[in-house]
Amino acid sequence: MSKPILSAHFQSRTPSDVRLAQMKYEERKVKPEAVINVGIGNVSLPTNPAMQKRMFELGAPESPFAEGVVRYSTTAGLQECQDAFKNILNCEGFDTSKLFVQVTDGGSTAMELLLLGVCGAAGTEDKPLMVIDPAYTNYISFAERIGRKIVTVRRSLNEDGQFSLPELHRIEEAIKAHNPGALLVIPYDNPTGQYYNHETLKELAKLCVKYNMWMASDEAYRELYYEEESKLVSIWGITDAEVPGIEGRRISIETASKVWNACGLRIGALITDNAEFNNRSVAEYTANLCANVIGQYIFGALAHESKEQIAEWCKGLREYYKEQIFNVYKGLKEHEPGLIVSSPDASIYSVIDVRNVVKPGFDAIDFVLYCAGEGSVNIDGVETTLLVAPMKGFYNVDAGEENPGSTQFRISFVESTENMAKVPELFVKLLRQFEAQR
Repeated sequence: MSKPILSAHFQSRTPSDVRLAQMKYEERKVKPEAVINVGIGNVSLPTNPAMQKRMFELGAPESPFAEGVVRYSTTAGLQECQDAFKNILNCEGFDTSKLFVQVTDGGSTAMELLLLGVCGAAGTEDKPLMVIDPAYTNYISFAERIGRKIVTVRRSLNEDGQFSLPELHRIEEAIKAHNPGALLVIPYDNPTGQYYNHETLKELAKLCVKYNMWMASDEAYRELYYEEESKLVSIWGITDAEVPGIEGRRISIETASKVWNACGLRIGALITDNAEFNNRSVAEYTANLCANVIGQYIFGALAHESKEQIAEWCKGLREYYKEQIFNVYKGLKEHEPGLIVSSPDASIYSVIDVRNVVKPGFDAIDFVLYCAGEGSVNIDGVETTLLVAPMKGFYNVDAGEENPGSTQFRISFVESTENMAKVPELFVKLLRQFEAQR
């Protein structure tokens, strides 16, 4: 008897690079005493106190869920939740008077809506989304899922750990060649940790106006920057006063996951200053009915926070992550000076490139699967393994093209301070163990 046939799309799917190690580890029959997972940005810090209060008091008399009723919200989301996203931007000094907010099931759903809203027809190469490689792997995955095209302009990781942004003329040449519908930027970058300053965003905005493209910005990590001379930047700080014509083509992706430490809440937003984009995006999302209403209510607490409360919260996070990131950076270089580690300027990620310390034929995915499936080393008397994300899936490469991610890994600064301190020694020992048996 014949078996039902999976679609070609399903047959082609493999786990996202950010989930690969965890899924392999779950299959492992004999597990070590401890595992440290820095393969996914699953923040382990407590969420904001105002959000915690609502979460712990869902059954309180003033809660809309006091009687156990959980109904749909409007598709665009609860007004209070929309206001929370606006309040954060207002408190950070950005004008929200002409912005439209659509609440989504996490930033991930906002990414998919973005692709649907700015790219050409499914199955064609018309109006692709342009990203700067390496880019967050989920954009590539969502584009494949819905049949849209991604085109890239590549940056490279230099020996000093600096990612070099492509020169503007190279970006412009790529725009002319591919005619993208939008340019995506991640100013506090995932996966590289690179920081885009205001001048860089302004120059990219000029290209968007010149070639009549949407400008999209993933601002999941907007408040997380660590260099003394850096300051908070956003697509909402680029206005017609500096770049005539940019207003009406701006879109940002927001999330409760990172700065607000609520990954599992699955609340995000698509914000735009274009009424027609917002109307059509909400119309598209009516098929989803609405985002998680309990999550909306919890995040809605931030609609009532003051400028001082928002600033103090973000300052505390910056100080916490800056210490973690610089300690791990220093530790990696001490344990293996030949490693290339990306400069920790922003967000909660670093890229490690092992190209100078491994034998030819090294493959990052093989190493990740080894650590998850069989590898372990002794750290402080405890058999431990490490889960990291291979970078191959963060690059959009053509068939037969060498993938720079073959020797690169992304680590997320999401484990406890104690566990993050173990990452440098753990990574280097596992790498040497893997190379010895290869």
